[in-house]
Amino acid sequence: MTAAPVPVLLVHGGAGVIRHGTDAAREREVRAALAAALRAGQARLLAGDPALDAVTAAVTVLEDSPYFNAGRGAVFTHDGVNELDAAIMDGATLRAGAVAGVRQVRNPLQLARAVMERSPHVLLAGAGAEAFARAQGIERVTPDYFHTEDRWRELQDALRQGAHGARVDHFGTVGAVALDAAGQLAAATSTGGMTGKRWGRIGDSPLIGAGTYANAACAMSGTGWGEFYIRTAAAHAVCMRVALLQQPVPAAADAVINHEIPALGGSGGAIVLGADGSFALPFNTDGMYRGCATGGAAPRVAIWPGEDFA
Repeated sequence: MTAAPVPVLLVHGGAGVIRHGTDAAREREVRAALAAALRAGQARLLAGDPALDAVTAAVTVLEDSPYFNAGRGAVFTHDGVNELDAAIMDGATLRAGAVAGVRQVRNPLQLARAVMERSPHVLLAGAGAEAFARAQGIERVTPDYFHTEDRWRELQDALRQGAHGARVDHFGTVGAVALDAAGQLAAATSTGGMTGKRWGRIGDSPLIGAGTYANAACAMSGTGWGEFYIRTAAAHAVCMRVALLQQPVPAAADAVINHEIPALGGSGGAIVLGADGSFALPFNTDGMYRGCATGGAAPRVAIWPGEDFA
């Protein structure tokens, strides 16, 4: 008789972390928030709940924190508003749900899951997504809920730098991937997008196969310069390498995240989890907020290169 898989949960809070912009106090808060997200998702896995519940629980904690570019801590658009995107996918069934450009939904991932479970669609955007949230009783907030002074300053900096022709990179996204005791995988991603984005720009996070994907063999949530994740269909590409080419998870993740995307001029990171419990957390930026919880072991979190998980 085959033993039940050991549940595994990975989370990320975004790539592109800059060491000189992270003081000790903020670093402690970020690590604590990552650990809290892991504990929330891990509790669901240890209770025997499906991977979908684990990633939902973990990402909801990260969306409620002001330290990550999702939910409460979302960045501002060029026009000074917050537009939120999210997606979730069930690897066992290939069901998926996503939302883009919502402005008054406290936890966009919960709305994305409602799209998957309570509608015939995969992706809803803008006013239509907001109307669906109202119809489904998803918690909504006033736009000022998302206003944080750190993000407002980032926008002002971006506008000033943009006026001088400089490219401004403020990467950030949150995500989770999980393997449950039944051997099933799920992936979820949530983001406020890119600081100073214009014209209703939508990145990779809510696009199934770009920033979020799960099948029976692999689950991935990405973080980075979304346009390049879209162009490479990064999450799908990684999981197809695992599923069809039978590449080990670390090799598949490295090939796409650290080679294909940089070759086009992009950068970022990802969390990738296989059905065998193997995982990878590649990134090619200064740092990436990340963490893992295996079985009932204490969650482990990291930010900087060299903080590896055995």
